[in-house]
Amino acid sequence: MPRASAGPVPVVVMGLGVIGQEIAKAAQLSPEVELIGAMDANPQLVGRPLADVLGVPGLTGKVAGTLEAAVGRRKGVVLLHATGSRLEQVMDQLLDALKLGLPIVSTCEELAFPFLKYPELADKLDRAAQKAGVAVLGTGVNPGFVMDRLVATAGQVCGPVRRATVTRVVDARTRREALQRKVGAGLTEDEFFALVDKDQLGHVGLVESAALCALGLGMECDDYEEEIVPVFAEEDITGGAFLVKKGKVAGIFQSAVGLEEGQERVRLELTIAVGADEPGDRIELDADPKLVLEIRGGIPGDRATAQTLVNAAPRVTAAEAGLLTVLELPAGR
Repeated sequence: MPRASAGPVPVVVMGLGVIGQEIAKAAQLSPEVELIGAMDANPQLVGRPLADVLGVPGLTGKVAGTLEAAVGRRKGVVLLHATGSRLEQVMDQLLDALKLGLPIVSTCEELAFPFLKYPELADKLDRAAQKAGVAVLGTGVNPGFVMDRLVATAGQVCGPVRRATVTRVVDARTRREALQRKVGAGLTEDEFFALVDKDQLGHVGLVESAALCALGLGMECDDYEEEIVPVFAEEDITGGAFLVKKGKVAGIFQSAVGLEEGQERVRLELTIAVGADEPGDRIELDADPKLVLEIRGGIPGDRATAQTLVNAAPRVTAAEAGLLTVLELPAGR
């Protein structure tokens, strides 16, 4: 249901890292939401004026140390959650927010489609959300849009899709230093794979995107395969947060493949590397008619993720209670 007559939706941001700050800034500028507060567990941030933390003069209020303090007595508040990528690490935070009766829109990548890896946690969240009478949604640019929701939307103008191939290339020089580190820039090959083995490197959520993509296209994939390998610098690369020397890791090439009875139905390929050539997003649907969609330069990650969460906030207030995917998100901006 439209909410224009009800006024802006009050929101609180949880987690004031780089992405959380982007979300708060986007919320502050949006006519659809009202930024009423923010919280972070970092004692160096708690109590500081929000205007100083965000660098936005005129904002009132201070960073709270608890969610209860950030929400105060306001009703109808939506939580914009940005504290982690792994569902197990943020599960308690989500449940605590549901106990307060808050709808949640989160950047947690594994929350985008938790039914694949964490069916028990997904069921627990769904039951808690239904009990609270609110919706919970994991979203962002990827997973949440480029390699899943946008693909499913494109598939609506085609006949049955036989195969979907999606590629996304990101020049990490345009992104924050933390992401450049996360894709292994500057490491040796041995250092790269040592961190991969510890699940400390690479993009989280690609297989969740593959599952969402398959679901949105009406496919019944019964198995998923993932791969991650390094991309090496062919020459010294400058322009990022630090110099990447020739021969060192510049980033990652990561893939997720959805199979149906051994047949490949979905292939997602993601390259995030310092100095990556020809950044952009490409969707190819093998269907009748065949469809190819290209976004030159690609959708910007951090800012677009922030806008995705802010734009979803009014939508979740109109959604049915429970754990949602972006495929169930009500239409509209």
